[in-house]
Amino acid sequence: MVKKSALGRGLGALIDDRDEVQSRPSRQENELSNEIELSKIQVNPFQPRTQFDEEALNELAQSIKEIGIVQPITVRKLNSNSFQLIAGERRLRASKIAGLTKIPAYVRLAEDDKMLEMALVENIQREDLDSIEVAISYQRLIDECDLTQESLSDRVGKKRSTISNYLRLLKLPAEIQKGIREKNILMGHARALVNVNNREYQQSIYKMAVKEDLSVRKIEELVRDANNGTPVKEKAKPVRLAEEYESLKEHLSKHFNSKIDMKRNAKGKGQIIIPFKSDDDLERILGVFDQMKS
Repeated sequence: MVKKSALGRGLGALIDDRDEVQSRPSRQENELSNEIELSKIQVNPFQPRTQFDEEALNELAQSIKEIGIVQPITVRKLNSNSFQLIAGERRLRASKIAGLTKIPAYVRLAEDDKMLEMALVENIQREDLDSIEVAISYQRLIDECDLTQESLSDRVGKKRSTISNYLRLLKLPAEIQKGIREKNILMGHARALVNVNNREYQQSIYKMAVKEDLSVRKIEELVRDANNGTPVKEKAKPVRLAEEYESLKEHLSKHFNSKIDMKRNAKGKGQIIIPFKSDDDLERILGVFDQMKS
């Protein structure tokens, strides 16, 4: 039975259908290899970048150990036992530091530039891709098809600012990118997180957003505070009132004919809150106090 082309079937056809891709007799389309041995990958001799921040590489290596590689590298197949790196040298170097022996990679043939562009552009139009998948597709088009953001804008029919917003997501730590892919947060949350200057605060806000189901507006407030030097703190967990305090709260609510609230911390400090609906209601409550005095 002849397999259908990956074109038009979504980025998942380029990423997830590994068994199907490997079963094809023709390898004219781009595909995601299961994994490639690092020892079989040659660096690109035309790589313009020669200096790599050692501290940043070690941080990326630690992230890879904990989470894995979110964005595969891209290589060109030279022969049956050799590949040449096209994009992803930082990930390749960090993987070696992390002690990996294999790495996930997109495998390309030398002559398939147009096929890659067609596949990625068509798949970007789908509505079921997550934001990171779209961002990776945009970055691949720029890196591997020699496109500018302006020409990419024309290809996919999106504003340049939209493309730029997606590409910025790839600057987020792998943990947050993974969270986007797993739908722990949405694009709006992620766009706000990109603006955090301090990486530690960035991850703290992300964890808080997931744990407390924060709105985009709340994250934007936390980002402004973080960039102004205000430490990010999680909300203190309220201490559950003991049974006798719950009984007291119920008794006071009946006595004042108002829903009394009582808060108490672990050290015993707290407050009793008596709400009122209007000036007349306040007068009524004050009258209850006067009756207690007499």
